[in-house]
Amino acid sequence: MDTPPGRSRTVIRNCNLFNGIDDRKVVGADVVFSGTTISAVSTSPVAQQAGDTVIDAGGRFLMPGMSDAHVHLMGNANSYMDFIMGPTGGLYVNTLAEAKSMLHRGFTTVRDMGGDLAAVKTAIDRGQFEGPRIFPSQAMISQTSGHADFAFVYQTPQAFGGGPSRTEEIGFTRVADGAAKVLTAVREQLRKGATQIKLTVGGGAASMYDPLNTLQYTTDEIRAAVEAAADYGTYVATHVYTVEGIRRAIDAGVRSIEHGHLADEDTVALIAEKDIWLSMQPFAEHDHSYPDPGRAAKNVQICNGTDAVYGWARKHGVKTAWGTDLLLEPASAPKQSEMAARLGEFYTNVDALKMLTSGNAELFGMAGPRNPYAAHQLGTIAEGAWADMLLFDGDPIADLSIIGRPDEQLKVIVKNGVVVKNDL
Repeated sequence: MDTPPGRSRTVIRNCNLFNGIDDRKVVGADVVFSGTTISAVSTSPVAQQAGDTVIDAGGRFLMPGMSDAHVHLMGNANSYMDFIMGPTGGLYVNTLAEAKSMLHRGFTTVRDMGGDLAAVKTAIDRGQFEGPRIFPSQAMISQTSGHADFAFVYQTPQAFGGGPSRTEEIGFTRVADGAAKVLTAVREQLRKGATQIKLTVGGGAASMYDPLNTLQYTTDEIRAAVEAAADYGTYVATHVYTVEGIRRAIDAGVRSIEHGHLADEDTVALIAEKDIWLSMQPFAEHDHSYPDPGRAAKNVQICNGTDAVYGWARKHGVKTAWGTDLLLEPASAPKQSEMAARLGEFYTNVDALKMLTSGNAELFGMAGPRNPYAAHQLGTIAEGAWADMLLFDGDPIADLSIIGRPDEQLKVIVKNGVVVKNDL
């Protein structure tokens, strides 16, 4: 437990510890970290050394940093008008500001599912800016007229000689039709630093040209993406809601279904049987607002499927991750915390906390050799794990709503061994 010469350590003393894995908390624990990792977890008081920084938790609740398996950091930080009319530099400034806000809500790791985030990730990892660890997908890959086709309706598709849309120019989306173009699009994102690939294979609420029932990308096109990702040791995650779309994605070898709110029970059982992840969001209608009745109706339909799919996922033992998918409404970004607490409507508080920590971390680990944080464990408080921790005033196991009020309840944030907030 001694610290090597020249390296100071921090002791969080007398906390009620939830380690992200076990069902029960440990009362009166001490946690020691030095550098970027946890060096000791003790159920008895740790002897103080010269130079120690001591944080007296006073019996407060210590847990691993939370994670979000489906964010759009750039999309969360910028509006539609920012994307189509704002300066490119402004998009990144807003993204860095939101990254800091997200960390201060207690989210120390996120999987970004669409946006040019590799450089932002690098700057945060270097300590130049505050923010969470990021698993970037880079551009969302879409067919023409698919969920991530943000071209104006009058623009000529690139296949017919037209130019890229604004969102393609800034690396938020990539339109690719045909297996050969999909291969290129996937390899492009991997070249840019993607840790996993995001493919849109069905309709969505935010997009204008695709009813929810649409099937997007043929099996061969999806399989091309899967093969290209597998060649780099990683996987494909697909935006999709419907039974037909989910089954096509599964047939093509996709490893993570993003959303899935319009699945039926047989399809959820198939997801479990194939050992595929279901990355769900506990959507409520008020999470997003849409200016036209068509997209508003799609949003209602998606939200109405949430309860049933969560129930079937529990029944069949589906590996379920949690995320938010907030997009294009910067004022709604703080709902991330509310949506985390809302997970308690569908799971026990302990299971919800596990999903927010070690559960999501297991999904992130599917990036294999593309995982930039594989040197140590994410999502747990254990010796040798990354020093990412949160100290709450209150017990989220007893009342999960506590994590939904970070400004009031979240007293200490540690990320990568750095105390970024200490209100004690």
